[in-house]
Amino acid sequence: MDPVEVVPAPGTPRYVRPGTRGQHTEVVPLTAGDGHPLTLLHVTRADGIAPTHGPVLLVHGAGVRAEIFRPPLQRTLVDALLTDGFDVWLLNWRASIDLPPVGWTLDEAAAFDFPVAVRTILHATGAATLKAFVHCQGSTSFMIAAISGLVPEVTTIVSNAVSLHPVLPAWSRVKILGLAPSIRRFTPTLSPKWGYRTEGWFSRALRAGVSLSHRECDNPVCAMVSFVYGSGRPALWSHANLDDQTHDWIRGEFAGAPMTFFAQMRDSVRAGHLVPTGLVPGILPDLTVAPRTDARFVFIAGEDNRCFLPASQQRSFEHFDRLAPGRHVLHRIRGYGHLDVIFGVNAWRDTYPLIVSELRG
Repeated sequence: MDPVEVVPAPGTPRYVRPGTRGQHTEVVPLTAGDGHPLTLLHVTRADGIAPTHGPVLLVHGAGVRAEIFRPPLQRTLVDALLTDGFDVWLLNWRASIDLPPVGWTLDEAAAFDFPVAVRTILHATGAATLKAFVHCQGSTSFMIAAISGLVPEVTTIVSNAVSLHPVLPAWSRVKILGLAPSIRRFTPTLSPKWGYRTEGWFSRALRAGVSLSHRECDNPVCAMVSFVYGSGRPALWSHANLDDQTHDWIRGEFAGAPMTFFAQMRDSVRAGHLVPTGLVPGILPDLTVAPRTDARFVFIAGEDNRCFLPASQQRSFEHFDRLAPGRHVLHRIRGYGHLDVIFGVNAWRDTYPLIVSELRG
């Protein structure tokens, strides 16, 4: 079958990938609790074989979109889930680059986006419960929703990279604690997209500085991602884990994250755990209390993660294990970092079986 041409977010490069071969995708628009537009992508097998398991919701991180789960690989995480019989749903929540940009916080996503998405899926499928795979800031915000009792229908939550306890490398702590407040005076967002398309003098100056300090590859977005979200060359993956097509594809898969998010993450890093803004109703003021959910949590940490150190998931697992000994699970994966867990060239062999198994269990 010929590759499928996929149109990325407006203004970004076009690319061709085989990532949706054998799949049918239905776009389901929905409205968040505060009126913000969202979309769900309901992905089914093109051969018409019906799911044998219940629904699973996939939630992306900050400044990307649902298509992050369908990279230009012969076999993606979505493929693995479909093959295993899951009813697969991908959410574009308010951090998605496929939606109108908005200043957002983790609390707003937790209170307004995820409960609506969960109810929509359950209504459409007739299921009583569902499971979720959540990544990065999709994970932190989903964790807030679960702890606060806002998604009681979710029975298993597989979290990648970070959840309740954000632990950063030293240089990242310097950036978010020391530099972020100053940066906010010049720009409402930070965007890896500036690697190929700047938006004013500040973005041009930042790109120039990043290009001088990040010479590990010739992909300017790869360099900008490392500066914005981590510490390392690169920070969010190992180049050895990405094939050339995927490394090129990321040029169109990253855009801005608002400084409102970075402000909340700064407070959380300083506290050692997620800290709510106190501005959104329904969010518990203390997220370290016993969670208002019966969900089983599975924590995944790439040992080489230079965005959030593996200690992030280690601390969260230990916290939940103290509250419910033996119920929750931690997996630390050697040779992987942040996003290559999802789109590494050998993820089909190294990480997908683990994720699918935990969602099935």
